[in-house]
Amino acid sequence: MRATNRLDLNLVSTFARVVEAGSFTAVATALGTPKSSVSRAVLRLEEALGVRLLQRTTRKLTLTPAGERYLADVRGPIARVAEASDEVSEMGREPGGLVRVSTAPMEDRAIADLFAAFARDYQKIRIELVVTSRRVNLIEENIDLALRAGPLDDSTLVARKVGVAELGLYAAPSYLERRGHPRTFAALTMHECVLHKTASGLHPWRLAGPRGVERVTVTGPIVADDLGSVRQLTLAGVGIALMPDIVVRADLERGALVRVLAAYALRGAPVHLVSAPLRHVPVRVKLLRDFLLREIPKRLAGTPCAVDRAAPRSAKASVARAI
Repeated sequence: MRATNRLDLNLVSTFARVVEAGSFTAVATALGTPKSSVSRAVLRLEEALGVRLLQRTTRKLTLTPAGERYLADVRGPIARVAEASDEVSEMGREPGGLVRVSTAPMEDRAIADLFAAFARDYQKIRIELVVTSRRVNLIEENIDLALRAGPLDDSTLVARKVGVAELGLYAAPSYLERRGHPRTFAALTMHECVLHKTASGLHPWRLAGPRGVERVTVTGPIVADDLGSVRQLTLAGVGIALMPDIVVRADLERGALVRVLAAYALRGAPVHLVSAPLRHVPVRVKLLRDFLLREIPKRLAGTPCAVDRAAPRSAKASVARAI
């Protein structure tokens, strides 16, 4: 039997993080170390235990039966040690550190103002916004929180609904001057449209209108998998697009876009704040998460955000609930 009484607990922690992230590369990026160092740490653990914990292929990592048993035994203690260390280290001092948030391009200023308000209240917490319309992998890309609209395609995420968005049809005045306004929903087939290709592909537009839900298959010269690009193309006069109202609100106010067939809309698209299913969530992440959960619904409901007026209490009032 191999002696394990002097086993380096850092090796155990690294092994658990590799399994959670699904790759050596993701853990190396999070730790700021070479991928080879992470791989060697897991190898050293396997050598100390005398068993193989991971099956490695060029495409993925798979736990061996011994690895599954070992992970089940050590995951709880590792999480409790991390939680205790984090709480003790933050006792008596202001919360700080980095929180990485994935969000679509924020054309609505009030959403950006939310992050600015939080940053003013918690000056030692740094927020890194990963602005993209693609669905990021929270674990592999080391993302703490993500704002997502529409149906969720990953049931393993912890999702909290923050509101319901409405999608409508929008076009630039230049396009409408060139092609005219569609008079009926069916007439969209005769127009050029800017299509948003999601992870599940292109789909017909199904919108609720005066006669109930209607369906139309549209085409257009340009397809984009990024909502920000769809907006820019629509502003450029390429065609009519189906977009969330919160994305184009500022464009409507300045006359850069016009609502088309205003009686039709896709109502009830959920907006979620999602995070990875971690046992231990750092205090800085809890604080921002709870702040966004409280403030974003006010914006999506169409009421003034707390950051737009003198709030009766600051974001710091959430500290007790977050901890």
